[in-house]
Formats: sequence, structure tokens, C-alpha cells
Amino acid sequence: MATASHPPSATIQIEQPSKLPDFQASVKLKYVKLGYHYLITNLFTLSLFPLIVVTAVHSTQLNLEDVKNLYAHLQSHLFAVFAVICTAVFGVTTYRTTRPTPVYLVEYSCYRPPDHLKVPYHVFMDHSKLHGAFNESSLEFQRKILERSGLGEETYLPAALHAIPAVPSMATAREEAEEVMFGALDNLFNSTKINPKNIGILVVNCSLFNPTPSLSSMIVHRYKLRGNIKTFNLSGMGCSAGVIAVDLAKDMLQVHRNTYAVVVSTENITQNWYFGNKKSMLIPNCLFRVGCAAVLLSNKSADKRRSKYKLLHVVRTHYGSNDTAFKCVYQDQDDAGNTGVSLSKDLMTVVGGALKSNITTLGPLVLPISEQLLFFVNLVARKLINSKIKPYLPDFKLAFDHFCIHAGGRAVIDEMEKNLQLTEEHVEASRMTLHRFGNTSSSSIWYELAYTEAKGRIKKGNRVWQIAFGSGLKCNSAVWVAVRTVAPSTDNPWEDSVDKYPVKMVY
Repeated sequence: MATASHPPSATIQIEQPSKLPDFQASVKLKYVKLGYHYLITNLFTLSLFPLIVVTAVHSTQLNLEDVKNLYAHLQSHLFAVFAVICTAVFGVTTYRTTRPTPVYLVEYSCYRPPDHLKVPYHVFMDHSKLHGAFNESSLEFQRKILERSGLGEETYLPAALHAIPAVPSMATAREEAEEVMFGALDNLFNSTKINPKNIGILVVNCSLFNPTPSLSSMIVHRYKLRGNIKTFNLSGMGCSAGVIAVDLAKDMLQVHRNTYAVVVSTENITQNWYFGNKKSMLIPNCLFRVGCAAVLLSNKSADKRRSKYKLLHVVRTHYGSNDTAFKCVYQDQDDAGNTGVSLSKDLMTVVGGALKSNITTLGPLVLPISEQLLFFVNLVARKLINSKIKPYLPDFKLAFDHFCIHAGGRAVIDEMEKNLQLTEEHVEASRMTLHRFGNTSSSSIWYELAYTEAKGRIKKGNRVWQIAFGSGLKCNSAVWVAVRTVAPSTDNPWEDSVDKYPVKMVY
């Protein structure tokens, strides 16, 4: 189909967002204190361990005569014995009631769309032209964003956007939601052999599509889940909502014992495609693609052996009180009345501040003592001696074996790699996920973990750091430890393509 070419003198300028601020710059002390506060809350548990060890060692050294003398001594001090027993009972009771219930990740599934929904660059551009909503300037802008985005030729868009003209209706949006959610859940239930009626908690997060009945109700209806299930729908929380959903499920598993929780993380594109010409609202069209992840969590001790991971920490940082941060990812209407999500030029700066605060809080929970001491001494020296002393950036590679950085865009991955001094392998999962599946919003961190598993890199005891950010603005981290060596699953979304990766990125 012939298209009119724009005048030779016309130029298209793409405003590049500013880079992430240097993480080695100023560190707010309150976030350091917050991290140590989380650490100190577990000191009671840690302090019991040496006492138990000493008692056990002395018990093994007693002979029969010692036992008789001890028994006679106890008979003559019954009040003291009673007090010790009461104290011990109180201590054990306190420990058991205050100890967090372990939360295990039994299995998860990432939805892989059918091949006919793939959208190579030329298909994306051809369809954008045929839709007729975009002027020549907007088309050229989208073309350049695609070329520089880090996305490959095999990402997916929903069926409604493959139609000419597109049909972004409520009905087609429901169809997309059902296809991705039920696809991920069917795989999850098939692989785990879990009866859906045994699910006690269901958390669904989808930022932009929230119909009535809710997405969680759609799942309850499809799988005939039990009537007393605790269901939650998280909306408007952006790409970091997957970690928020895990945190909510974790809290619910502390209250409701001996049960399963399912977390479903997705985003809906059908009704949220932007058909206007405002540049800041066109960027999501180029980046966001179809995706969904379903995660099965358990607090049953019997599930430890068959689980893949144990949840260690969740740290959440919210910058919503800042006006700039609040508006940097904003759903609105343009002058023509078209609804879209606008990305501010301040986005990278705000993300950098949130990331720095988040990792400063997370540091005391995960870093080895040597790194914490170096960081603390450096911080004190800068505060009390000379503020011009170069800040010390802890080596997070000593704390984590694998990194799942939200595949929101190439720039964020680049700057995280630079500022945290990571290697190409550490950010490989994020880059390849962006290339193969695009920005799947809150589910991207699960596609990244699936990539790492498909490569056979997850060994028993490895720690995984999932970090994502979303509108508001929020930055959230989840830390997992592998309870066993994880073999690639048969329904891994990378099953037939992982051997082609990593690919060399050319921008």
C-alpha cells in the first residue's frame, strides 16, 4: 500500500530521557536505618541459636553420676526449676508465635501466546499506517522508538490489534484477559496437579483493565474455586504490581495457615492502545506486549521439598508523595480526547531515586557483614569527617546470584548494569526477555526467571533478586532462595528458543 512521504526538510526529534542518577551519590540515612530495623526484628530468633548450641554441647558431656547429682539438685530447688520451665515455655511460645511462616514458591507458569499473534517491526508499522489514526510524524517516531527499544521481531500483540481496523472493545479486552490468565493457570494446575478447590487465596494484578465482575471473579468462575476463597484485585499499580501481589499473598499466608495462594500478574493491551499523536503517549505502544504469569505459593511445610524457591524478603518503596514522581507515568487524555499513558521526561530520574532508596533499605538484609561494615564506615566518615569522601557502593553481586530487573526498557537495564557494576550475564535475562517478549509489565520478572531456569543456571542455595518499578512511582524488590537445583520445566516459555539466546543487541 503506497504511503505519502513527508517533506525532505522535515526532521523527527526523539527526546531521550535523562539517565538514572549515580547510585554512589548521596544516600539518605533514613533508608539505611529502615534496612537495619528490618534486620534487628529477627535478632530474637538469632540470639536463641547460640543458647541452644551451648546447652546441647553440655548435655552430651554428662555421665550417669552427673545426672543423679543434677536430679538431687533440682529437687532441692523446685521453685527455681518451675521458674526456668515457665521461662522456657514462654520463650518457645513467643518464638513460635512471632516467627514468620515460611512461604514457598511451588511452581509458576508464564503464558506464551500463539505464533499468529507475533508482531514483527514491519507488521507493526504496516498496521499503524492502515489504522489511519497516526500522522507521518507519529509513524516515524514509532519506527525510531522500535529500532532503539531493544525489542525483537517475535513479540506479541492481542488479536484485537491485529485486526484492520482494530477492535478495542470491552468484549475483545475480556477475550485477551481470559486467554492469557486461563492459559497461564491451566499450565500451572497441570504441572503441579493441584486441585483448584484447594486454593485459599487469589491475588490478581492488572493495572489498566478492571471490568465488572472482576478479573479474580472470572478466575473463580472458570475454575469453580471454593466459596470461602480470599480474592483480591490490584489495579493502577503499574509494572511493579507483581511484587506487590506477592507481598500481599505472603501476608495472607501468615494469617491463613496450611493453604495455597495463587498470584496472577498481567496487563491488558486491547483497550489501552493509544490512537493519537502525542509523542509521550506513543512510547507505550512500542514497548508493551502480551504476557501473563501465574505463581503458586504455599505455607505448608510438606511442600518444601517439591518447591523451587523460598521467599526471603520483600522491600517496597513508594515515591507517591513527590509531585514529579506521581505524574511521571500518568493515564490521561490528549487534546483530541484519546486516552493513553504518558511517560514523562523525568521518569528515569525519578526511577533512579526510588531504586537507590530501595536498595539502600534492602542492603542490610542481604549483604554480607563485610560489605555492610565498609558501607557503614564510609557513611559515618562522610557524615562526620569529610562529605567529599567518595561514597562506597556495596557489591550486590556478593548478595545475589541472579538478577531479574524489570524489562521496562533498554535504558533502565543499561543504567542498572552500570551503576550496580553488574556483568553482561547478570542482566542477560532482562535484555533477552525484552527482546523476545517485550515489556510484559508486572509479569516480566517471571519471564526473566524462566529464562535463567531454561539456561540451567539455578542451583540449590542461589539467591534471586527481582526488582521492578511502576506508576505512582514505586520500586519494589523480592528476594528468593532456591531450595533445590531447578531443572527447566516442560512448559517453560523459552523451551524452543533459549538455544538461540543470548543474541547480540544492535541499536
